[in-house]
Amino acid sequence: MAADASPDPEAPYAALTPHCILDRLEDLGLFGDGRLLQLNSYENRVVQAGLEDGGFVVLKFYRPGRWTEAQILEEHAFAAELAAAEVPVIAPLTLHPVDGARRRDEAPPLEHLGTPPTLARRGSLRWAVSPRAGGRAPELDDPEVLLRIGHCLGRLHAVGRRQPFLHRPRLDLARLGEQARATVLASPHLPLDLAGRWRDTVDALLDRVRERFAAQPGLRWLRTHGDCHPGNLLWTEAGGPHFVDLDDCGTAPAVQDLWMLLPGDEAGSRQALAALLEGYEAFCDFDPAERRLIEPLRSLRLIHHSAWLAQRWADPAFPAAFPWFDSPSYWAQQTVQLQEQIERLDEGR
Repeated sequence: MAADASPDPEAPYAALTPHCILDRLEDLGLFGDGRLLQLNSYENRVVQAGLEDGGFVVLKFYRPGRWTEAQILEEHAFAAELAAAEVPVIAPLTLHPVDGARRRDEAPPLEHLGTPPTLARRGSLRWAVSPRAGGRAPELDDPEVLLRIGHCLGRLHAVGRRQPFLHRPRLDLARLGEQARATVLASPHLPLDLAGRWRDTVDALLDRVRERFAAQPGLRWLRTHGDCHPGNLLWTEAGGPHFVDLDDCGTAPAVQDLWMLLPGDEAGSRQALAALLEGYEAFCDFDPAERRLIEPLRSLRLIHHSAWLAQRWADPAFPAAFPWFDSPSYWAQQTVQLQEQIERLDEGR
């Protein structure tokens, strides 16, 4: 399939061969040496590429149809704003048009989008390029590590409060809970004999989540990373933490970027949150009432994750990575886990 053909929704990256990736590098005046390494990413395709000059870059090919170009460019602008404020994030590089004589004669034409341009488009394929960043997973059981992550999150949110997103989604009950519920119930992957119990459990859980959010009428919403789990943080001894992958950035309460860094047990969670907030509040104030949203947000993520897998199951990468999803045991286990969340909320956690 040609690189500019309409993508097959069941194999959206089928045209993304090594030759295609090297051609997309050349579109931007970058010349690969053939070293390509696919990095861990399910939603998009992210590839580290070696260059002829000995350096490396990372190409991110966006899943067709997931985000509008306005949403992608707003992600890029947020990353650039954070980087300008010296928040440690990996921001896309500015793209430079290539002299026409060096480009292949392909249709449709190459376009550079954004001001400055950070997104390339050729037909249905859209991609960005960023520097390669090294690092390892942070040691979240170390209070000093949590303190330094808290510093960075406080700085990130101080920037996030400056202005609102205009195009990025709101990470709220409607999107993560109600829309996800509808997606799962419309999916053929939920077994009929388990559907009723799953639906009733989700409905009871969403009622409790709704009550928790309603109890905080003055909740502050701001621009957030949106998916701040340990896999989206890299740690180096010299530089400490830096954030990668703003693909899910959106408008949310501040605690959205804190809770995924906490352990599951109550005592450990309290201690870890205290260490994070010690660093965070050196740069940005935190409303302590948001602590009561940790379990509601965990509940929404559980529901949303099932919906995400159901939506993406036609992509061959998903059955290979999540073989247990399309089985009755998965849905039975998920229903039990959602019931446990109801109990946590009823206990007041």
